[in-house]
Amino acid sequence: MSKAKDIQNFFYSQYFSDGLRLTFGTIVPALVFSAFGSLQTGIIVSLGAMAVGLSDTPGPLHHRRNGMFFCTLSVLVAALLTNLTSGIPLLLVVTLMALSFLFSMFAVYGARASSVGTMGILIMVLSISAMDDPSLNVGNYLLYILAGCVWYTLLSLSLHQVRPYRQAQQELAESILNVADYIRIKANFYASELDTEKNYRALIDQQITVSTHQDNVRDQLFRGKKKIRDTTEIGRLLILIFTDIIDLFEQSMATHYDYDAIREQFGPTGVLQQFHVTIRRIGNELEHLSYQINANKKPRALYNFKTDLERIRAAIDRVEKKDQLNTLPLRKVLINIRNLVQRMDSLYSYFDLKAKNSLRKEETDLSKFIEHKDIDIKKLRENLTIKSTLFRHSLRMAIVMGIGYLVSLTFDVGTHGYWILLTIMVILKPGFSLTKERNFQRLVGTVIGGVAGAVILLVVKDETSLFMLLLLFMVATFSLIRISYVVSVMFMTPYVLILFSFLGMNTLSILQERIIDTLIGSGLAFLSSYVILPSWESVQVYGTMRKLLIANYQYIAQALKIIAGQPPNVTEYKLARKEVYVTTANMASAFQRMMTEPKSKQKDMRDVNRFVVFNHILSSYSVTLLNHVQEASETSLTGDQVKTVRKTLSLLAQSIRLFDADAEDDDEVFEEIEISSPSDIDDNNIDSEELRLITDQLQFLKRIAADLNNVCNDLKKQPTPRKGVGQ
Repeated sequence: MSKAKDIQNFFYSQYFSDGLRLTFGTIVPALVFSAFGSLQTGIIVSLGAMAVGLSDTPGPLHHRRNGMFFCTLSVLVAALLTNLTSGIPLLLVVTLMALSFLFSMFAVYGARASSVGTMGILIMVLSISAMDDPSLNVGNYLLYILAGCVWYTLLSLSLHQVRPYRQAQQELAESILNVADYIRIKANFYASELDTEKNYRALIDQQITVSTHQDNVRDQLFRGKKKIRDTTEIGRLLILIFTDIIDLFEQSMATHYDYDAIREQFGPTGVLQQFHVTIRRIGNELEHLSYQINANKKPRALYNFKTDLERIRAAIDRVEKKDQLNTLPLRKVLINIRNLVQRMDSLYSYFDLKAKNSLRKEETDLSKFIEHKDIDIKKLRENLTIKSTLFRHSLRMAIVMGIGYLVSLTFDVGTHGYWILLTIMVILKPGFSLTKERNFQRLVGTVIGGVAGAVILLVVKDETSLFMLLLLFMVATFSLIRISYVVSVMFMTPYVLILFSFLGMNTLSILQERIIDTLIGSGLAFLSSYVILPSWESVQVYGTMRKLLIANYQYIAQALKIIAGQPPNVTEYKLARKEVYVTTANMASAFQRMMTEPKSKQKDMRDVNRFVVFNHILSSYSVTLLNHVQEASETSLTGDQVKTVRKTLSLLAQSIRLFDADAEDDDEVFEEIEISSPSDIDDNNIDSEELRLITDQLQFLKRIAADLNNVCNDLKKQPTPRKGVGQ
């Protein structure tokens, strides 16, 4: 995609839409009250609107509505308690710590609840300084906050009624773009000059992104599925496109081979360049589709892949004749590419006017594909234990917020000491690695943004120009906060400085305060993540491994059911597939976090890395196997294959049992699957290439499962015979 198209795509995206909505909702109250000579009142109303707006993350309408309601309730409680105790410093410290702990514990109910809790802390912190104004009483302050909350809620719900499916459409486009990037990374395996190990790491990183956005799309489309399916054509269309994109992503995962061996064997022939170009074009085609969906245009295909497929086939034939090489691996890749092209053709067909009235009926129960999180007090109680990562984080947050407030009282840090607390609030995360990353981003963004803001204020004197810049920086801040936090902070700092300049304050002095307070808050947050109830990934990673092993076990078990003549229904199969994708992404994310922790805390990194690699290979080959088994005739399925699958599952079960002690209280209880094969399974067997292919794939999966079992025994320090791919 060209740079111009990238920029256009951003302006069509949900990030920019959210930024515009939040900026409009925040700035309007201040402007209206300013026109009547009450700017200070308008700022408080805008503060309430901003708090609810920041908690209004994408999702189903009823979740957004409930989230905004509970955010309003939380910020009012926080503002009330903070103002009631503001006159007694010791009592205020206790209140600050108690509310910080309570609001941080909201994270047990998911990301939206966590955002609500964060906004509660935000209003609590800002309310500390608000009562310094003697003309403002508690009742009026709460009323102004409530007015801002209600104003933004009505604005957001009204905009949703105008374009109810726009947010889901934007999220779907983003999801397609992520899959396009994944496929282009895959294409790099066929470029001989690129390092396969680095490319593999990039692939794992991208899979995390793909999984995150696919979960977001599921959340928006499937929770409101009945209403969408039964009443609107566009809703059904979005669901069909998304389910096909999932299938296409599965197909792209199935194209996993020994790339080093393929490069060594076929690199000198030049044929791999043809694969590289065509696979990149598939990624470009998906990106083009993503842009058109995002721009609300009727999609038109960018390429004609018939020529590409013919060119690859001809190149393979030349290699076979000229170089006398076995080209079966290349032909397998070509088949997968052809399948990807067919799936894209299917996606474009949905937009054909003649086909719109014949959209296929969904075969799966989509409500099962979303995670149901009820607000249950039992879940909160279960996490009130030192073993809980969230409990430790909440306790750490409470302690550090208390320390931060005492520091702001004890030392001369200027008139905006609450910036120390705000810095702690946004930097301190449950894990050390996330805190470290956010710490760096906050510091860099504040310094660069501060310098830029100071230069702007020194150069630009016209108030109208400054106001336009203020609006621009606000939109940029709110639009980029979910894409790039460091860039968002770069825009946030000058917007804050310009805002203070309108209030008649010395902006250079404000900048100095902000940088100093940010340094203090960053230091406290970073140090606390290391010494106050730290949460190290190496301690928690075993539970993540167990979940991934169970997901792979359940997925491979689908092959056993098919071979044994007991095929699963579509919903059961796709649920097993989805669980593999999600747990694989979670494992990769956990490994990423481990790598950023101190060296002294990086326990068994080499073995964990091997676990991640072997699981990726196992998952990829499992997808390939399931595709072949589903399409195979009964004559290609044998009793020996059943025995091989059972042995593979047995090895995975042994690995899972090693981690049973690391299971959390709410983790599923693992039970091995017992499936009997029909006695006449071998009666109609015919020796064929299909039968040999499936048998070879099963043998390879068994060897990978053995390698995984060896790694798991190494991690748990259990002696085991070495037997796997290498032997």
